[in-house]
Amino acid sequence: MRFADRSDAGRRLARRLGPFRSEDVVVAGLPRGGVPVAFAVAQALHAPLDVIVVRKLGLPRQPEFALGAIGEDDVRVLDEDLVDRTGVTAAQLAAVDDRERVELNRRVTRYRTGRNRISLRGRSVIVVDDGIATGATARAACRVARAQGASRVVLAVPVCAPSAITSLAADVDEVVCLQAPRGFRSVGQWYRDFRPTSDDQVADLLQRAAAEVPAPADGDITLPLSRASLPGILTVPADATGIVVFAHGSGSSRRSPRNRHVAAVLNRAGLATLLFDLLTGPEADDRARIFDIPLLAGRLVEVTHWLGTRPDTAELPVGYFGASTGAAAALLAAADPSVDVRAIVSRGGRPDLAGPALPRVQSPTLLIVGGADADVLDLSRRARTAMRGETRLAVVPGAGHLFEEPGALDEVTALTRRWFVTHLAAAARRTATGPRTRTPRTGGVP
Repeated sequence: MRFADRSDAGRRLARRLGPFRSEDVVVAGLPRGGVPVAFAVAQALHAPLDVIVVRKLGLPRQPEFALGAIGEDDVRVLDEDLVDRTGVTAAQLAAVDDRERVELNRRVTRYRTGRNRISLRGRSVIVVDDGIATGATARAACRVARAQGASRVVLAVPVCAPSAITSLAADVDEVVCLQAPRGFRSVGQWYRDFRPTSDDQVADLLQRAAAEVPAPADGDITLPLSRASLPGILTVPADATGIVVFAHGSGSSRRSPRNRHVAAVLNRAGLATLLFDLLTGPEADDRARIFDIPLLAGRLVEVTHWLGTRPDTAELPVGYFGASTGAAAALLAAADPSVDVRAIVSRGGRPDLAGPALPRVQSPTLLIVGGADADVLDLSRRARTAMRGETRLAVVPGAGHLFEEPGALDEVTALTRRWFVTHLAAAARRTATGPRTRTPRTGGVP
């Protein structure tokens, strides 16, 4: 299989990477030739695009023959055995290193002027090149991604030398390669158009990718409910495929940093979010109101009805994300026949407080609980038994009730993103292929 050009290779590669759409992922291209491939992948996955700048350390008299590579954050990869076999001296290697580091710094300045580096911390990173021969630059790029805090590193290329897959296994979590032909001699032989990519082309693709990630309409709103006006934060990305309504726990609010972190990740995945205060100021000071689950659920139902009146959210499939007592309210609200809730996520929730309504919840529900939160874990296991709809329990090892341990909230976020993207996007596709039947909005919380 030969590729027409790098864009064609990227589109074909993206088809193999489709499952990553349900993850919080960043696509990182290797300049220069890897960036057109990465651009096509990022477009298909609706993911942000960045670069990881690396430079090959070539043999002094044969620069295309790689002895190793250097990358951002002072990463250096060197094949010591090869250096010994070729007889390259320390002085010669230092000269090559110095020359390539000057070029590396020039490219970093060229590509990053006017734009910040995208954070990789706690995210899956797909490192993309147009092909791999020795693997030295790819290895350096993957180590840069690790150094920047990536939780998972995937190396994706259209073509590579068969030996490269084995040699790179220790540096990545997964290698995705469309073909590793036995007759591999060079990357270019597998492209009909393999003209060099320029710095200007790289900068242009990065600028286009940044422009194509739609800035969500994010704003403070007031929700006009029947017995209260409640403040909220509504964020609607362009071409949203669903909306997630957040129900916070006791003692929290729409400003919860944990919920806002989760909401930001959902927004990047193309989902709208609404965070709102379930109680007014005076109500929040009344402990009895904090645990009044029917009251909280009733407000969730009202808010869901209100979303159905807005042009920008009326046709979006709805999901609920509930924490602590908010999870009980979400489950009780989802059992109301007047709302159509397509998915629920409970983070450290109290599903037991939804009581007799649990068997009536038909929405696919994910119960996320910390492994060290023994009481809530027991309550969630019992609730799962009582629920008749699709229900899954995900335990975050070693995490407590607030998921404050290193990496715990990132795992919660990844699980939440995958659940909502899977269920709300599927609901959106069904809506797009035919009229959606809505249950008349009558009745109250059961």
